Amino acid sequence: MKGKKVVIDTLNALLTGELSAADQYNAHAEMYRDWGLHNLYERMHHEMEEELEHAKMLIERILFLEGVPDTASREKINVAATLPDAIKSDLEYEYVIINNLKNAIKLCEKEMDYQTRKILLKLLEDSEEDHAYWLEQQLRLIEMMGLKNYVQFRAAGEPNPHAV
Repeated sequence: MKGKKVVIDTLNALLTGELSAADQYNAHAEMYRDWGLHNLYERMHHEMEEELEHAKMLIERILFLEGVPDTASREKINVAATLPDAIKSDLEYEYVIINNLKNAIKLCEKEMDYQTRKILLKLLEDSEEDHAYWLEQQLRLIEMMGLKNYVQFRAAGEPNPHAV
């Protein structure tokens, strides 16, 4: 099915964002593992995998619309040096992705591409209700517990990768 160029271009821009987020999450996950925060590593690795799943969905849609997926482009990422800065950096990136998804959804409505809109709504739900929400929780925990207690809490682990 031949898609509209403006929609395909927008999907490619979203793809760049998802792949860039996966790169940043991967770098931070590896930092957490190096620091001995294995449970935090597991969670961020999970987030990286979800970003790659989002990228896969975008690639599939671009191909369906007879476009060419741009899997080479990346946004500038911010690999932070400290745990709080890494979480803040990841959250800021999620906010950018969320804003871009909302704008893309508006475009799809304007272009009457409701199937692409449906896919983007799923990505938005993951980004808002899972990724950004979890990162916001971590910053609140650091604020409430202090960094030392938070690190101890994360070093002790969590029973479920989706738990607080």
